[in-house]
Amino acid sequence: MTQSARWIRNFVDGEFAEPDGPGFPAVDPATGTEFARVHEAGRELVHRAVVGARAALHDGWADTPVRERTALLRRAADRIEDRFEEFVAAEVADTGKPVTQARELDVARAVANFRTFADVIAAAGQESFVTDLPGGAQALNYAVRKPLGVVAVIVPWNLPLLLLTWKVAPALGCGNAVVVKPSDQTPSTATLLAEVLAEVGLPAGAYNVVHGFGGDSAGQYLTEHPGIDGVTFTGSSATGTQVMRTVAPRVRPVSFELGGKNAAIVFDDADLDETLAGLTRSVFANTGQVCLCTERVYVQRPVFEEVAGGLVERARGLRLGDPSAERTTTGPLISPEHRLKVLDYLALAREAGAETLTGGGIPEMGPGFDGGSWLEPTLWTGLTNKDRPVREEIFGPVAALIPFDTEDEAVALANDTEYGLASSVWTQDLRRGHRVAQAMHVGMSWVNTWFLRDLRSPFGGMGLSGIGREGGASSLHFYTEPTNVCVRL
Repeated sequence: MTQSARWIRNFVDGEFAEPDGPGFPAVDPATGTEFARVHEAGRELVHRAVVGARAALHDGWADTPVRERTALLRRAADRIEDRFEEFVAAEVADTGKPVTQARELDVARAVANFRTFADVIAAAGQESFVTDLPGGAQALNYAVRKPLGVVAVIVPWNLPLLLLTWKVAPALGCGNAVVVKPSDQTPSTATLLAEVLAEVGLPAGAYNVVHGFGGDSAGQYLTEHPGIDGVTFTGSSATGTQVMRTVAPRVRPVSFELGGKNAAIVFDDADLDETLAGLTRSVFANTGQVCLCTERVYVQRPVFEEVAGGLVERARGLRLGDPSAERTTTGPLISPEHRLKVLDYLALAREAGAETLTGGGIPEMGPGFDGGSWLEPTLWTGLTNKDRPVREEIFGPVAALIPFDTEDEAVALANDTEYGLASSVWTQDLRRGHRVAQAMHVGMSWVNTWFLRDLRSPFGGMGLSGIGREGGASSLHFYTEPTNVCVRL
Protein backbone atom coordinates (compact mmCIF):
# COMPACT_ATOMS: atom_id res chain seq x y z
CA MET A 1 0.00 0.00 0.00
CA THR A 2 2.22 2.80 -1.31
CA GLN A 3 1.46 5.87 -3.31
CA SER A 4 2.42 6.05 -6.95
CA ALA A 5 5.50 8.02 -7.90
CA ARG A 6 3.39 9.66 -10.58
CA TRP A 7 0.16 10.16 -8.66
CA ILE A 8 -0.55 11.63 -5.24
CA ARG A 9 -3.70 9.74 -4.41
CA ASN A 10 -6.63 10.01 -2.04
CA PHE A 11 -6.63 7.66 0.95
CA VAL A 12 -10.11 6.47 1.85
CA ASP A 13 -11.20 3.80 4.33
CA GLY A 14 -7.74 2.26 4.58
CA GLU A 15 -6.86 2.19 0.89
CA PHE A 16 -5.39 4.47 -1.76
CA ALA A 17 -8.06 5.20 -4.36
CA GLU A 18 -7.14 4.82 -8.00
CA PRO A 19 -7.30 8.08 -10.02
CA ASP A 20 -10.43 8.43 -12.11
CA GLY A 21 -9.69 11.70 -13.90
CA PRO A 22 -6.90 13.97 -15.12
CA GLY A 23 -6.19 15.34 -11.65
CA PHE A 24 -4.26 18.55 -11.15
CA PRO A 25 -0.54 19.35 -11.04
CA ALA A 26 1.69 19.38 -7.98
CA VAL A 27 4.16 22.19 -8.70
CA ASP A 28 7.55 22.90 -7.14
CA PRO A 29 7.38 26.60 -6.09
CA ALA A 30 11.16 26.96 -6.40
CA THR A 31 11.27 26.00 -10.08
CA GLY A 32 7.69 26.31 -11.29
CA THR A 33 7.79 22.77 -12.67
CA GLU A 34 5.27 19.96 -12.19
CA PHE A 35 6.58 16.96 -10.24
CA ALA A 36 3.40 14.89 -9.84
CA ARG A 37 -0.32 14.73 -10.54
CA VAL A 38 -2.81 14.94 -7.69
CA HIS A 39 -6.00 12.88 -7.67
CA GLU A 40 -8.94 15.25 -7.08
CA ALA A 41 -11.67 13.79 -4.88
CA GLY A 42 -15.22 14.10 -6.15
CA ARG A 43 -18.33 14.27 -4.00
CA GLU A 44 -18.79 10.49 -4.00
CA LEU A 45 -15.22 9.82 -2.81
CA VAL A 46 -15.58 12.40 -0.04
CA HIS A 47 -18.81 10.67 0.98
CA ARG A 48 -16.99 7.33 1.09
CA ALA A 49 -14.32 8.88 3.32
CA VAL A 50 -16.89 10.19 5.79
CA VAL A 51 -18.80 6.91 5.81
CA GLY A 52 -15.54 5.00 6.33
CA ALA A 53 -14.63 7.28 9.22
CA ARG A 54 -18.02 6.70 10.87
CA ALA A 55 -17.62 2.96 10.43
CA ALA A 56 -14.19 3.06 12.10
CA LEU A 57 -15.77 4.71 15.15
CA HIS A 58 -18.56 2.15 15.33
CA ASP A 59 -16.17 -0.75 14.76
CA GLY A 60 -14.34 0.02 17.98
CA TRP A 61 -11.85 2.85 17.45
CA ALA A 62 -13.89 5.26 19.60
CA ASP A 63 -13.87 2.73 22.45
CA THR A 64 -10.20 1.80 22.20
CA PRO A 65 -8.55 2.26 25.61
CA VAL A 66 -6.55 5.45 26.06
CA ARG A 67 -3.33 3.51 26.67
CA GLU A 68 -3.66 1.83 23.26
CA ARG A 69 -4.47 5.06 21.43
CA THR A 70 -1.54 6.91 23.01
CA ALA A 71 0.78 3.99 22.28
CA LEU A 72 -0.23 4.27 18.63
CA LEU A 73 0.62 7.99 18.63
CA ARG A 74 4.07 7.17 19.97
CA ARG A 75 4.57 4.50 17.31
CA ALA A 76 3.60 7.06 14.67
CA ALA A 77 6.24 9.46 15.99
CA ASP A 78 8.84 6.69 15.86
CA ARG A 79 7.86 5.77 12.30
CA ILE A 80 8.04 9.38 11.11
CA GLU A 81 11.58 9.44 12.50
CA ASP A 82 12.35 6.22 10.61
CA ARG A 83 11.15 7.88 7.38
CA PHE A 84 12.36 11.36 8.33
CA GLU A 85 14.13 12.21 5.09
CA GLU A 86 11.14 11.07 3.02
CA PHE A 87 8.98 13.58 4.87
CA VAL A 88 11.63 16.27 4.45
CA ALA A 89 11.82 15.66 0.70
CA ALA A 90 8.03 15.73 0.36
CA GLU A 91 7.74 18.95 2.34
CA VAL A 92 10.48 20.68 0.33
CA ALA A 93 8.96 19.57 -2.99
CA ASP A 94 5.54 20.93 -2.00
CA THR A 95 6.59 24.23 -0.42
CA GLY A 96 10.04 25.12 -1.78
CA LYS A 97 11.22 25.88 1.75
CA PRO A 98 14.88 25.32 2.63
CA VAL A 99 15.74 21.77 3.56
CA THR A 100 17.22 22.93 6.86
CA GLN A 101 13.87 24.42 7.91
CA ALA A 102 11.97 21.32 6.84
CA ARG A 103 14.27 19.19 8.99
CA GLU A 104 14.58 21.43 12.03
CA LEU A 105 11.02 22.76 12.20
CA ASP A 106 8.40 21.03 10.09
CA VAL A 107 9.24 17.34 10.39
CA ALA A 108 10.75 17.66 13.87
CA ARG A 109 7.55 19.32 15.10
CA ALA A 110 5.44 16.58 13.52
CA VAL A 111 7.28 14.06 15.68
CA ALA A 112 6.92 16.31 18.74
CA ASN A 113 3.20 16.79 18.11
CA PHE A 114 2.50 13.06 18.26
CA ARG A 115 4.61 12.53 21.37
CA THR A 116 3.33 15.59 23.22
CA PHE A 117 -0.32 14.75 22.70
CA ALA A 118 0.32 11.14 23.66
CA ASP A 119 1.66 12.44 26.98
CA VAL A 120 -1.13 15.00 27.46
CA ILE A 121 -3.94 12.54 26.73
CA ALA A 122 -2.40 9.79 28.85
CA ALA A 123 -2.22 12.15 31.85
CA ALA A 124 -5.58 13.90 31.38
CA GLY A 125 -8.19 13.67 34.10
CA GLN A 126 -11.58 15.17 34.94
CA GLU A 127 -12.84 17.20 37.87
CA SER A 128 -15.38 15.71 40.23
CA PHE A 129 -17.60 17.44 42.78
CA VAL A 130 -19.29 16.22 45.96
CA THR A 131 -22.48 18.19 46.58
CA ASP A 132 -24.02 18.44 50.06
CA LEU A 133 -27.80 17.97 49.98
CA PRO A 134 -30.51 18.79 52.56
CA GLY A 135 -30.79 16.23 55.30
CA GLY A 136 -27.16 15.19 55.18
CA ALA A 137 -27.21 13.31 51.86
CA GLN A 138 -24.64 13.92 49.14
CA ALA A 139 -24.35 13.68 45.38
CA LEU A 140 -21.28 12.91 43.30
CA ASN A 141 -20.84 14.70 39.96
CA TYR A 142 -18.17 13.62 37.53
CA ALA A 143 -17.65 13.93 33.78
CA VAL A 144 -16.63 11.41 31.18
CA ARG A 145 -15.22 12.59 27.87
CA LYS A 146 -16.25 10.96 24.61
CA PRO A 147 -14.85 11.49 21.10
CA LEU A 148 -16.42 14.32 19.13
CA GLY A 149 -16.89 11.90 16.21
CA VAL A 150 -15.89 12.40 12.58
CA VAL A 151 -13.73 15.52 12.34
CA ALA A 152 -12.95 17.43 9.15
CA VAL A 153 -9.32 18.58 9.29
CA ILE A 154 -8.50 21.34 6.80
CA VAL A 155 -4.89 22.51 6.73
CA PRO A 156 -3.06 25.25 4.79
CA TRP A 157 -0.01 25.24 2.56
CA ASN A 158 2.50 27.20 4.64
CA LEU A 159 3.33 24.60 7.34
CA PRO A 160 1.37 21.65 5.99
CA LEU A 161 2.87 18.76 7.98
CA LEU A 162 3.33 20.70 11.21
CA LEU A 163 -0.26 21.95 11.26
CA LEU A 164 -1.67 18.63 10.05
CA THR A 165 -0.10 16.67 12.90
CA TRP A 166 -0.98 19.44 15.37
CA LYS A 167 -4.63 18.59 14.66
CA VAL A 168 -4.55 14.90 13.76
CA ALA A 169 -2.53 13.74 16.77
CA PRO A 170 -5.00 14.99 19.44
CA ALA A 171 -8.01 14.12 17.32
CA LEU A 172 -6.94 10.49 16.95
CA GLY A 173 -5.63 10.33 20.51
CA CYS A 174 -9.10 11.31 21.76
CA GLY A 175 -10.71 8.49 19.73
CA ASN A 176 -12.03 10.46 16.76
CA ALA A 177 -11.84 9.54 13.09
CA VAL A 178 -10.62 12.24 10.70
CA VAL A 179 -11.05 13.23 7.08
CA VAL A 180 -8.14 15.45 6.08
CA LYS A 181 -8.31 17.99 3.26
CA PRO A 182 -4.79 19.32 2.69
CA SER A 183 -4.15 22.38 0.58
CA ASP A 184 -4.23 21.64 -3.14
CA GLN A 185 -0.75 23.22 -3.27
CA THR A 186 0.82 20.94 -0.64
CA PRO A 187 -0.68 17.45 -0.93
CA SER A 188 2.33 15.21 -0.35
CA THR A 189 2.93 14.90 3.39
CA ALA A 190 -0.72 14.27 4.32
CA THR A 191 -0.65 11.36 1.89
CA LEU A 192 2.68 10.09 3.21
CA LEU A 193 1.29 10.24 6.75
CA ALA A 194 -1.48 7.87 5.63
CA GLU A 195 1.17 5.25 4.94
CA VAL A 196 2.75 5.76 8.35
CA LEU A 197 -0.51 5.52 10.27
CA ALA A 198 -1.47 2.34 8.42
CA GLU A 199 1.97 0.88 9.18
CA VAL A 200 1.60 1.48 12.93
CA GLY A 201 -1.83 -0.16 13.10
CA LEU A 202 -4.44 2.60 12.91
CA PRO A 203 -7.74 0.95 11.92
CA ALA A 204 -9.00 1.48 8.38
CA GLY A 205 -11.20 4.56 8.13
CA ALA A 206 -9.82 6.39 11.16
CA TYR A 207 -7.57 8.54 8.92
CA ASN A 208 -8.66 9.60 5.43
CA VAL A 209 -7.21 12.09 2.94
CA VAL A 210 -9.21 13.78 0.20
CA HIS A 211 -7.42 16.09 -2.23
CA GLY A 212 -8.87 19.01 -4.10
CA PHE A 213 -9.83 22.65 -3.92
CA GLY A 214 -12.33 24.68 -1.90
CA GLY A 215 -15.51 25.68 -3.68
CA ASP A 216 -17.21 23.00 -5.80
CA SER A 217 -14.49 20.54 -4.83
CA ALA A 218 -13.32 18.43 -1.90
CA GLY A 219 -13.31 21.29 0.62
CA GLN A 220 -16.93 22.22 0.00
CA TYR A 221 -18.08 18.61 -0.24
CA LEU A 222 -16.44 17.82 3.10
CA THR A 223 -17.73 20.79 5.10
CA GLU A 224 -21.24 20.36 3.65
CA HIS A 225 -21.40 16.68 4.52
CA PRO A 226 -24.02 15.92 7.21
CA GLY A 227 -21.79 13.18 8.62
CA ILE A 228 -19.17 15.62 9.89
CA ASP A 229 -19.31 16.29 13.64
CA GLY A 230 -16.83 19.18 13.78
CA VAL A 231 -14.34 21.17 11.70
CA THR A 232 -10.84 22.28 12.59
CA PHE A 233 -9.41 24.72 10.09
CA THR A 234 -6.25 26.78 9.72
CA GLY A 235 -6.15 29.28 6.88
CA SER A 236 -7.37 32.66 5.76
CA SER A 237 -10.05 34.61 7.60
CA ALA A 238 -12.15 34.78 4.41
CA THR A 239 -12.16 30.99 4.01
CA GLY A 240 -12.87 30.53 7.71
CA THR A 241 -15.93 32.75 7.34
CA GLN A 242 -17.18 30.58 4.48
CA VAL A 243 -16.62 27.36 6.44
CA MET A 244 -18.52 28.79 9.40
CA ARG A 245 -21.40 29.77 7.14
CA THR A 246 -21.49 26.25 5.72
CA VAL A 247 -21.61 24.40 9.05
CA ALA A 248 -23.84 26.89 10.90
CA PRO A 249 -27.20 25.31 9.90
CA ARG A 250 -26.09 22.02 11.49
CA VAL A 251 -24.54 23.77 14.54
CA ARG A 252 -21.25 21.92 14.27
CA PRO A 253 -18.37 23.02 16.53
CA VAL A 254 -15.42 24.70 14.84
CA SER A 255 -11.85 25.48 15.82
CA PHE A 256 -10.35 28.21 13.62
CA GLU A 257 -6.81 29.54 13.55
CA LEU A 258 -6.99 32.26 10.92
CA GLY A 259 -4.94 35.18 9.68
CA GLY A 260 -2.82 37.69 11.52
CA LYS A 261 -1.42 41.19 11.19
CA ASN A 262 1.04 40.77 13.99
CA ALA A 263 2.91 43.61 15.67
CA ALA A 264 6.33 43.82 17.29
CA ILE A 265 7.07 46.62 19.77
CA VAL A 266 10.72 47.58 20.23
CA PHE A 267 11.54 49.83 23.18
CA ASP A 268 14.68 51.93 23.32
CA ASP A 269 16.17 49.81 26.13
CA ALA A 270 15.96 46.55 24.16
CA ASP A 271 19.04 44.43 23.57
CA LEU A 272 19.40 45.38 19.92
CA ASP A 273 21.43 42.38 18.80
CA GLU A 274 18.88 40.02 20.34
CA THR A 275 16.02 42.10 18.98
CA LEU A 276 17.36 42.26 15.43
CA ALA A 277 17.96 38.52 15.39
CA GLY A 278 14.41 37.94 16.64
CA LEU A 279 12.84 40.38 14.18
CA THR A 280 14.73 38.84 11.27
CA ARG A 281 13.10 35.52 12.12
CA SER A 282 9.67 36.92 12.86
CA VAL A 283 9.46 38.95 9.63
CA PHE A 284 11.17 36.61 7.17
CA ALA A 285 10.79 33.04 8.48
CA ASN A 286 9.32 30.76 5.81
CA THR A 287 9.42 33.78 3.46
CA GLY A 288 6.92 35.54 5.72
CA GLN A 289 4.36 32.79 5.13
CA VAL A 290 3.58 32.03 8.77
CA CYS A 291 0.41 33.22 10.46
CA LEU A 292 2.57 34.34 13.40
CA CYS A 293 4.99 36.41 11.32
CA THR A 294 5.46 40.11 12.09
CA GLU A 295 4.23 42.57 9.46
CA ARG A 296 4.14 45.68 11.69
CA VAL A 297 7.26 46.76 13.61
CA TYR A 298 6.78 49.69 16.00
CA VAL A 299 10.12 51.10 17.17
CA GLN A 300 10.69 53.72 19.86
CA ARG A 301 12.04 56.83 18.19
CA PRO A 302 15.51 57.06 19.85
CA VAL A 303 16.52 53.68 18.32
CA PHE A 304 14.41 53.77 15.17
CA GLU A 305 17.24 54.45 12.71
CA GLU A 306 19.52 51.90 14.34
CA VAL A 307 16.85 49.19 14.28
CA ALA A 308 15.87 50.01 10.70
CA GLY A 309 19.48 49.93 9.52
CA GLY A 310 20.25 46.70 11.35
CA LEU A 311 17.18 44.95 10.04
CA VAL A 312 17.95 46.06 6.48
CA GLU A 313 21.46 44.65 6.82
CA ARG A 314 20.12 41.30 8.01
CA ALA A 315 17.45 41.19 5.31
CA ARG A 316 20.13 41.69 2.67
CA GLY A 317 22.13 38.88 4.23
CA LEU A 318 19.40 36.30 3.69
CA ARG A 319 20.37 33.72 1.06
CA LEU A 320 17.70 32.88 -1.52
CA GLY A 321 18.42 29.82 -3.61
CA ASP A 322 18.22 26.09 -4.12
CA PRO A 323 16.05 24.70 -1.28
CA SER A 324 18.22 21.58 -1.13
CA ALA A 325 21.37 23.61 -0.40
CA GLU A 326 22.31 23.77 3.28
CA ARG A 327 23.34 27.43 2.99
CA THR A 328 19.93 28.59 1.70
CA THR A 329 17.93 30.53 4.30
CA THR A 330 14.92 31.68 2.29
CA GLY A 331 12.69 29.96 -0.22
CA PRO A 332 10.09 31.18 -2.71
CA LEU A 333 6.49 32.13 -2.18
CA ILE A 334 4.08 29.25 -2.62
CA SER A 335 2.78 30.14 -6.10
CA PRO A 336 2.75 32.75 -8.87
CA GLU A 337 -0.75 33.76 -7.79
CA HIS A 338 0.34 34.42 -4.23
CA ARG A 339 3.37 36.35 -5.42
CA LEU A 340 1.09 38.53 -7.53
CA LYS A 341 -1.00 39.26 -4.42
CA VAL A 342 2.11 40.31 -2.47
CA LEU A 343 3.34 42.43 -5.41
CA ASP A 344 -0.03 44.20 -5.44
CA TYR A 345 0.56 45.21 -1.82
CA LEU A 346 4.03 46.44 -2.71
CA ALA A 347 2.42 48.67 -5.33
CA LEU A 348 -0.15 49.88 -2.79
CA ALA A 349 2.65 50.74 -0.38
CA ARG A 350 4.44 52.81 -3.01
CA GLU A 351 1.19 54.63 -3.84
CA ALA A 352 0.76 55.41 -0.12
CA GLY A 353 4.18 57.05 -0.02
CA ALA A 354 6.25 54.24 1.48
CA GLU A 355 10.03 54.38 1.27
CA THR A 356 11.41 50.98 0.38
CA LEU A 357 14.49 50.40 2.51
CA THR A 358 15.35 47.11 0.85
CA GLY A 359 13.78 44.64 -1.57
CA GLY A 360 10.56 45.34 -3.36
CA GLY A 361 11.21 43.33 -6.50
CA ILE A 362 11.65 39.92 -8.10
CA PRO A 363 15.23 38.64 -7.87
CA GLU A 364 17.12 37.02 -10.72
CA MET A 365 17.65 33.47 -9.56
CA GLY A 366 19.47 31.98 -12.51
CA PRO A 367 19.04 28.75 -14.47
CA GLY A 368 16.58 26.30 -13.00
CA PHE A 369 14.97 28.71 -10.58
CA ASP A 370 13.83 31.75 -12.56
CA GLY A 371 10.50 29.98 -13.08
CA GLY A 372 9.89 29.90 -9.32
CA SER A 373 7.81 32.31 -7.24
CA TRP A 374 10.67 34.29 -5.74
CA LEU A 375 10.44 37.71 -4.08
CA GLU A 376 13.02 39.91 -2.39
CA PRO A 377 12.72 40.42 1.39
CA THR A 378 11.19 43.90 1.72
CA LEU A 379 11.08 46.59 4.42
CA TRP A 380 9.23 49.91 4.34
CA THR A 381 9.07 53.14 6.28
CA GLY A 382 6.70 56.06 5.77
CA LEU A 383 3.45 54.15 6.25
CA THR A 384 0.86 54.58 9.00
CA ASN A 385 -1.91 52.48 10.51
CA LYS A 386 -4.33 54.10 8.05
CA ASP A 387 -2.66 52.51 5.01
CA ARG A 388 -3.93 49.22 3.60
CA PRO A 389 -0.51 47.48 3.62
CA VAL A 390 -0.43 48.07 7.39
CA ARG A 391 -4.02 46.99 7.98
CA GLU A 392 -4.42 43.91 5.75
CA GLU A 393 -2.61 40.59 6.00
CA ILE A 394 -0.04 40.25 3.20
CA PHE A 395 1.58 36.90 4.10
CA GLY A 396 4.93 37.53 2.51
CA PRO A 397 8.48 38.63 3.39
CA VAL A 398 7.48 42.23 4.07
CA ALA A 399 7.10 44.54 7.06
CA ALA A 400 6.44 48.21 7.78
CA LEU A 401 8.65 50.00 10.34
CA ILE A 402 6.81 52.75 12.22
CA PRO A 403 8.19 54.98 15.02
CA PHE A 404 6.48 55.68 18.35
CA ASP A 405 7.26 57.80 21.40
CA THR A 406 5.44 56.43 24.47
CA GLU A 407 4.38 53.07 25.83
CA ASP A 408 0.70 53.98 25.67
CA GLU A 409 1.10 55.02 22.02
CA ALA A 410 2.81 51.74 21.16
CA VAL A 411 0.05 49.67 22.80
CA ALA A 412 -2.63 51.66 20.98
CA LEU A 413 -0.91 51.25 17.61
CA ALA A 414 -0.34 47.52 18.06
CA ASN A 415 -3.97 46.94 19.08
CA ASP A 416 -5.34 49.03 16.22
CA THR A 417 -6.28 46.04 14.08
CA GLU A 418 -9.17 43.65 13.43
CA TYR A 419 -6.78 40.72 13.90
CA GLY A 420 -5.58 39.32 17.20
CA LEU A 421 -3.20 36.41 16.81
CA ALA A 422 0.26 37.26 18.15
CA SER A 423 2.64 40.01 19.20
CA SER A 424 6.18 40.40 20.48
CA VAL A 425 7.61 42.93 22.92
CA TRP A 426 11.32 43.74 23.07
CA THR A 427 12.60 45.40 26.24
CA GLN A 428 15.02 44.79 29.11
CA ASP A 429 12.53 46.23 31.61
CA LEU A 430 10.86 43.06 32.88
CA ARG A 431 7.94 44.88 34.48
CA ARG A 432 7.22 46.72 31.25
CA GLY A 433 7.56 43.49 29.28
CA HIS A 434 4.88 41.82 31.40
CA ARG A 435 2.67 44.91 31.38
CA VAL A 436 2.72 45.46 27.62
CA ALA A 437 2.47 41.76 26.72
CA GLN A 438 -0.66 41.45 28.83
CA ALA A 439 -2.13 44.58 27.22
CA MET A 440 -1.96 43.08 23.73
CA HIS A 441 -5.32 41.95 22.29
CA VAL A 442 -3.90 38.68 20.97
CA GLY A 443 -3.92 34.98 21.68
CA MET A 444 -0.14 34.78 22.14
CA SER A 445 2.24 37.50 23.28
CA TRP A 446 6.01 36.99 23.40
CA VAL A 447 8.59 38.97 25.37
CA ASN A 448 12.14 39.05 23.96
CA THR A 449 11.51 36.02 21.76
CA TRP A 450 9.31 34.76 18.94
CA PHE A 451 7.83 31.40 17.89
CA LEU A 452 8.87 29.79 21.18
CA ARG A 453 6.18 27.30 22.16
CA ASP A 454 5.26 24.92 24.92
CA LEU A 455 2.89 22.60 23.09
CA ARG A 456 0.79 22.21 26.22
CA SER A 457 -0.14 25.91 26.25
CA PRO A 458 -3.27 27.30 24.53
CA PHE A 459 -2.81 28.55 20.99
CA GLY A 460 -5.22 30.57 18.86
CA GLY A 461 -6.43 34.07 18.15
CA MET A 462 -9.26 36.53 18.57
CA GLY A 463 -11.15 38.80 16.21
CA LEU A 464 -10.40 37.93 12.58
CA SER A 465 -7.65 35.62 13.81
CA GLY A 466 -9.94 32.84 14.88
CA ILE A 467 -12.18 31.04 17.32
CA GLY A 468 -11.15 28.66 20.08
CA ARG A 469 -7.79 27.39 21.26
CA GLU A 470 -5.71 24.31 20.51
CA GLY A 471 -2.74 22.83 22.33
CA GLY A 472 -2.56 20.72 25.48
CA ALA A 473 -5.85 20.45 27.34
CA SER A 474 -7.43 23.01 24.99
CA SER A 475 -7.22 20.51 22.14
CA LEU A 476 -8.79 17.82 24.30
CA HIS A 477 -11.72 20.12 25.03
CA PHE A 478 -12.40 20.58 21.32
CA TYR A 479 -11.96 16.96 20.24
CA THR A 480 -14.17 15.51 22.98
CA GLU A 481 -17.66 16.01 24.36
CA PRO A 482 -18.17 15.72 28.15
CA THR A 483 -21.09 13.91 29.71
CA ASN A 484 -21.73 14.79 33.34
CA VAL A 485 -22.86 11.92 35.57
CA CYS A 486 -24.68 12.80 38.78
CA VAL A 487 -25.14 10.08 41.40
CA ARG A 488 -27.12 10.58 44.58
CA LEU A 489 -25.16 8.89 47.34
